[in-house]
Amino acid sequence: MDSHIIAAVRGEQEFENALLQNVSIIFDLSPDLLSVANRIKKAHGAGKKLFVHIDLATGIGKDESGLSFLKGVGVDGIISTRTNIIKLAKKLDMFTVQRFFIVDSHSIDTSIEAVKTSKPDMIEIMPGTIAKVIRRLKIELDMPIVAGGLIETEKEIEEVLECGASAVSTGKKELWKMRG
Repeated sequence: MDSHIIAAVRGEQEFENALLQNVSIIFDLSPDLLSVANRIKKAHGAGKKLFVHIDLATGIGKDESGLSFLKGVGVDGIISTRTNIIKLAKKLDMFTVQRFFIVDSHSIDTSIEAVKTSKPDMIEIMPGTIAKVIRRLKIELDMPIVAGGLIETEKEIEEVLECGASAVSTGKKELWKMRG
């Protein structure tokens, strides 16, 4: 990877803007059958790799035929949350990124198991940050906010409370004695 930043785009205007940026990879989060081949051609012409989020694709089957089509038009890789899609793409010798939404300790465990089964080339973990979400919700909503999931230390509790959370829920028994 030439750059640590990947442009994640939705829509034509964001895609065109990404072509002009100093990124080497573009994640297409709104691919469709009618434009995907042209986007691949443009990305390659700009010296960039294009990865298609197959789960969000319109008009492209979420199956072996859809993946074969994408491979045939030159996509550099696919993104999916689905283990079966990743396995199919690997069978077709495609580069794969498996996306995971980490919301609690259990989702970490299930993600690890899924990776062991599907064997993607790369994984994407979401969300990348939660503090700014708490701050924004605190500003835009007039209600208490409970921060839950993946809270494992006193420092993490202090951080989310400082960001505006009213309380913290955690499965870590050793933190239950803490007073916030």
